[in-house]
Amino acid sequence: MSILITGATGTLGSLITARLAEQGADVKALVRQPGKREFPAGVTEIIGDLTDVTSMRTALASVRTLFLLNAVTPDEVTQALIALNLAREAGIERIVYLSVIHADKFTDIPHFTGKHTVERMIESLDIPATVLRPAYFMQNDFMVQQTIQDYGVYPMPIGSAGVSMVDVRDIADIAVAELLRRDRAPAALERVTLELVGPHALTGASVAQAWCSALGREVAYGGDDVAAFEAQMASFSPGWLAYDMRLMMAGIQRFGMQAEAGTVERLQAILGRPLRTYEEFVREAVGNA
Repeated sequence: MSILITGATGTLGSLITARLAEQGADVKALVRQPGKREFPAGVTEIIGDLTDVTSMRTALASVRTLFLLNAVTPDEVTQALIALNLAREAGIERIVYLSVIHADKFTDIPHFTGKHTVERMIESLDIPATVLRPAYFMQNDFMVQQTIQDYGVYPMPIGSAGVSMVDVRDIADIAVAELLRRDRAPAALERVTLELVGPHALTGASVAQAWCSALGREVAYGGDDVAAFEAQMASFSPGWLAYDMRLMMAGIQRFGMQAEAGTVERLQAILGRPLRTYEEFVREAVGNA
């Protein structure tokens, strides 16, 4: 039997797909359109859509393990609940679900509360799953790298409460470890929740300093104005998404994004190496520019 990866053409899903293939796993990538991305040897494309019940039944019929990643969309909850119900119908007892850190705390943010709803289903039905709860992705800042380099300003209003940003490559490696652990187990394993964070809590000022050090010139933090952030987001993305991101930034300013004590050590034990730092990410981003 094989592992089905949803979101396989995206940044995280493609990393997971490739690394599972490197490990010799039999991987099936769920895609809406064939040939959108070139997958490595050992990966089979399965045509389907999370809102198309017939195609999902077909996709799930021949797999043992499911990685469920839902993009932030207006119907994200519907997609996830349909997929999980169909997985139960197919008898799949090995699932890794990508949620978000503090999904139960950021209750006014649509995509956080949506993921918390999915977590409640997993818990209430005792679905054998690993729930991954990542913090803010370091790679989100690729979106603003040009602004940082052109204008000397870090514009993401993350505030000063502290955000333990995590590198998407570390998320992928942990997801792969959990998928293989569940897939290779002789029976369903107990439910596990893992908060995924980087090794250090960052503030707007400390992130700006990381870029300053890498670029060798002054970079300032742009401040905490979430209304201005929403307006900028709305110039190139749907209004509902820009508002969702505004609410997320306000929540980050209020609560921060930090995991419980001992989490970094637990993650590093799974990886067998240190977590990547934001400073390493910035130096790499500047070097590749």
